[in-house]
Amino acid sequence: MYPMDLNYTMPAEWAKHARTLISWPVQESMVYPDDYEAVSQGYAEIIKAIAEFEPVTIIVNAGDKTQVESFFDDSKIECLAIEHNDAWLRDNGPTFIVKDDGEIAGVNWGFNAWGGKYSPWDLDDQVAPQILEQFGIKRFDAPFVMEGGSIHVDGEGTLITTEECLLNTNRNPHLNKAQIEDYLHKFLNINKVIWLKHGLSGDETDGHVDNIACFAAPGKIILQVCDDPEDENYAITREILQYLSDETDAKGRKLEIIPIQQAPKASYMGKRLTLSYLNFYFVNEGIVLPIFGGAAEETDRMAEKLLTETFPNRKIRTVNGMAIIREGGNVHCTTQQMAAERGEHRENR
Repeated sequence: MYPMDLNYTMPAEWAKHARTLISWPVQESMVYPDDYEAVSQGYAEIIKAIAEFEPVTIIVNAGDKTQVESFFDDSKIECLAIEHNDAWLRDNGPTFIVKDDGEIAGVNWGFNAWGGKYSPWDLDDQVAPQILEQFGIKRFDAPFVMEGGSIHVDGEGTLITTEECLLNTNRNPHLNKAQIEDYLHKFLNINKVIWLKHGLSGDETDGHVDNIACFAAPGKIILQVCDDPEDENYAITREILQYLSDETDAKGRKLEIIPIQQAPKASYMGKRLTLSYLNFYFVNEGIVLPIFGGAAEETDRMAEKLLTETFPNRKIRTVNGMAIIREGGNVHCTTQQMAAERGEHRENR
């Protein structure tokens, strides 16, 4: 049986969390291994920020456990030894789903390192099953490759993603659009998929949606936009804005679009950095927002102001978004929320 047959549904990210799961970086797999100390400090800042709002479980390789534990002196932060190749738990961790009575389960997707970009990934593909086993949570194995950063849901039957990623032949060459939609329906119990054509320019994940668009509430989407016609993201985001203006969600509601201005274009070693304010992460009663400083100070302020206005009941906690971005991701990419269990499950927008 599929999760939908048992009335499991993927809750929106703003729903109550039991905890946050996050993987610790592995120096040998980093794009820039010499940055390991700085990246570790960046992860520590993110983890401490999340722990202000909810418990955090850090997935660590056994050999790193003692060192990682030395970064923290907080009873809400614990380490769990599970061997892994790389540190982006949003993409290789389980996706948690919840029944109406609050009972949780986890979906174990196939993982192939973003279309085979980074080898090896054998340990990463086994992380989700081990997490679910450690916490005694029921597991559903999905027969296709998917990363958690490639989807967002509104908790009311609507999922948003990009064709650039989910229809990429480096993930599931044997599946077409209709078949992928069918699997998303069966495993996440969603009723409508909103397909964006592309993600942000230069995003090595092949256009993960968590860098360009996310739900703020049912019927409401925040979209990162670009006003510079010379930037590749100008055409990409204008096309999406036009497309979404004519779209509805699973309930038939016309979508409200909230634009958030992208940070100024930045590169490192000739490669564009995917600077995204939408790579923020919902925590219980708060939001952890990456900001970038320097030339981005004005857009940093604009992003924090917009999120404060959009989520007046949440505390916006900013962290240094430049600390880990050269490795290819940011706050949302590093994290995976475990939905609250049973009677604790509720929404806290």
